[in-house]
Amino acid sequence: MNARILEKHVAVVTGASSGIGEATARTLAAQGAAVVLAARRGDRLKAIGESIRHEGGICAEVVADITAPDDAQRMIDTALESFGRLDILVNNAGVMLLGPIVDARRDEWERMISLNLRALLTATHIALPHLLKAAADGPRGVADIVNISSVAGRMARLSNGVYNATKFGVTAFSESLRQEVTKRHVRVSLVEPGAVETELASHNNPEVRETLRKRFDDIGERLQPQDIADAVEYVVTRPRHVAINEILIRPTQQEL
Repeated sequence: MNARILEKHVAVVTGASSGIGEATARTLAAQGAAVVLAARRGDRLKAIGESIRHEGGICAEVVADITAPDDAQRMIDTALESFGRLDILVNNAGVMLLGPIVDARRDEWERMISLNLRALLTATHIALPHLLKAAADGPRGVADIVNISSVAGRMARLSNGVYNATKFGVTAFSESLRQEVTKRHVRVSLVEPGAVETELASHNNPEVRETLRKRFDDIGERLQPQDIADAVEYVVTRPRHVAINEILIRPTQQEL
């Protein structure tokens, strides 16, 4: 791979304050991209941004709740105002709240629908005109949308109902959009991780966390956020004529 292939490119990464988002932001910055880091936790964003700049990278931080359309707009505006363009959007922010459908808390359903699906749609819609422009006149003549989904977007399983629904929705949306914009050299890619060592499971109640702990024990060594960041890097650094539509990544010992 050519050194710093993403110089003169601008990327926005949602959910960038930890886990896959943080690893992806750092990786894209190391490849030369100017990166806008977006998340709710300002203290974490500030520390990550300072670390990226200390390592010679270029970035800006946006404290935003992207379930609010105004915040999503401000995130994209920050890329344009700070760096003049937008070439890459990584829709990574998400939440996983598992449990039975019977007697479920509908506020948890709404939280997943709002962040995993609706916010992704909104951010993508706002970003698309700028990505189309970047594909038309950018340094490599191509732009990228990378949607971080999940194995849960391919396979429904017990007690994952609404989480499955949001991730299946991301899969369907991504493929439809891909067909719409691919001839204009905006690539739409889906990265679907299996079990990753992140904060995602910690948002659940104690009973669900215990169930997940047992499942993870059966899997053994989980993926690390950098494993997924490496996949994103691969997707966005391909030559203009190569589109990676979908990458499914599981730990070696994960069966489902």
